[in-house]
Amino acid sequence: MEDNSIVMILDDGSEIEFTILESTTFQGHNYILVTDAPDDEDGECRVFKEVSAPDDTEAVYEDIQDEEEENAVFDIFLKMLDGEIDIER
Repeated sequence: MEDNSIVMILDDGSEIEFTILESTTFQGHNYILVTDAPDDEDGECRVFKEVSAPDDTEAVYEDIQDEEEENAVFDIFLKMLDGEIDIER
Protein backbone atom coordinates (compact mmCIF):
# COMPACT_ATOMS: atom_id res chain seq x y z
CA MET A 1 0.00 0.00 0.00
CA GLU A 2 1.36 3.44 -0.97
CA ASP A 3 1.84 6.29 1.51
CA ASN A 4 -0.99 8.28 -0.04
CA SER A 5 -3.52 5.45 0.04
CA ILE A 6 -6.21 4.56 2.53
CA VAL A 7 -8.16 1.36 3.01
CA MET A 8 -11.74 1.83 4.09
CA ILE A 9 -13.65 -0.95 5.78
CA LEU A 10 -17.34 -0.87 4.95
CA ASP A 11 -20.17 -1.83 7.29
CA ASP A 12 -20.35 -5.28 5.66
CA GLY A 13 -16.63 -5.88 6.36
CA SER A 14 -15.48 -5.49 2.77
CA GLU A 15 -12.52 -3.23 2.01
CA ILE A 16 -11.95 -0.57 -0.64
CA GLU A 17 -8.57 1.06 -1.29
CA PHE A 18 -8.51 4.72 -2.32
CA THR A 19 -5.70 7.07 -3.26
CA ILE A 20 -5.77 10.34 -1.33
CA LEU A 21 -5.51 13.24 -3.77
CA GLU A 22 -5.79 16.09 -1.25
CA SER A 23 -6.83 16.84 2.30
CA THR A 24 -8.12 20.01 3.91
CA THR A 25 -9.75 21.42 7.01
CA PHE A 26 -12.97 23.42 6.70
CA GLN A 27 -14.96 24.87 9.60
CA GLY A 28 -13.03 22.75 12.09
CA HIS A 29 -13.51 19.41 10.29
CA ASN A 30 -10.99 17.36 8.28
CA TYR A 31 -11.82 16.17 4.77
CA ILE A 32 -10.08 14.01 2.20
CA LEU A 33 -10.53 13.87 -1.58
CA VAL A 34 -9.92 10.34 -2.82
CA THR A 35 -10.09 8.34 -6.03
CA ASP A 36 -10.49 4.66 -6.74
CA ALA A 37 -8.48 4.90 -9.99
CA PRO A 38 -4.85 3.89 -10.47
CA ASP A 39 -2.42 6.71 -11.39
CA ASP A 40 -3.14 8.46 -14.70
CA GLU A 41 -6.49 6.71 -15.21
CA ASP A 42 -10.03 8.03 -15.01
CA GLY A 43 -11.97 7.07 -11.93
CA GLU A 44 -14.48 8.22 -9.39
CA CYS A 45 -13.56 10.97 -6.91
CA ARG A 46 -15.21 11.14 -3.53
CA VAL A 47 -14.96 13.41 -0.53
CA PHE A 48 -15.09 12.01 2.98
CA LYS A 49 -15.42 13.83 6.28
CA GLU A 50 -13.45 12.66 9.29
CA VAL A 51 -15.75 11.76 12.18
CA SER A 52 -13.20 10.10 14.48
CA ALA A 53 -13.77 10.24 18.21
CA PRO A 54 -10.84 11.39 20.38
CA ASP A 55 -10.25 7.85 21.64
CA ASP A 56 -10.38 6.16 18.18
CA THR A 57 -7.12 4.42 17.31
CA GLU A 58 -7.76 4.81 13.55
CA ALA A 59 -9.34 7.60 11.53
CA VAL A 60 -13.06 7.22 10.82
CA TYR A 61 -14.55 8.79 7.68
CA GLU A 62 -18.05 9.02 6.27
CA ASP A 63 -19.84 10.59 3.32
CA ILE A 64 -20.86 14.22 3.77
CA GLN A 65 -24.59 14.31 4.49
CA ASP A 66 -25.24 18.04 3.97
CA GLU A 67 -25.35 19.17 0.31
CA GLU A 68 -24.19 22.73 1.05
CA GLU A 69 -21.26 21.46 3.08
CA GLU A 70 -20.36 18.99 0.32
CA ASN A 71 -20.46 21.70 -2.37
CA ALA A 72 -18.30 24.04 -0.28
CA VAL A 73 -15.69 21.35 0.33
CA PHE A 74 -15.69 20.31 -3.36
CA ASP A 75 -15.09 23.96 -4.31
CA ILE A 76 -12.11 24.11 -1.95
CA PHE A 77 -10.62 20.98 -3.49
CA LEU A 78 -11.20 22.32 -7.02
CA LYS A 79 -9.30 25.50 -6.12
CA MET A 80 -6.51 23.47 -4.49
CA LEU A 81 -6.10 21.30 -7.57
CA ASP A 82 -6.53 24.26 -9.96
CA GLY A 83 -7.90 22.21 -12.85
CA GLU A 84 -5.59 19.21 -12.43
CA ILE A 85 -8.60 16.88 -12.36
CA ASP A 86 -12.20 17.02 -13.56
CA ILE A 87 -14.80 16.53 -10.85
CA GLU A 88 -18.38 15.76 -11.77
CA ARG A 89 -20.89 16.20 -8.99
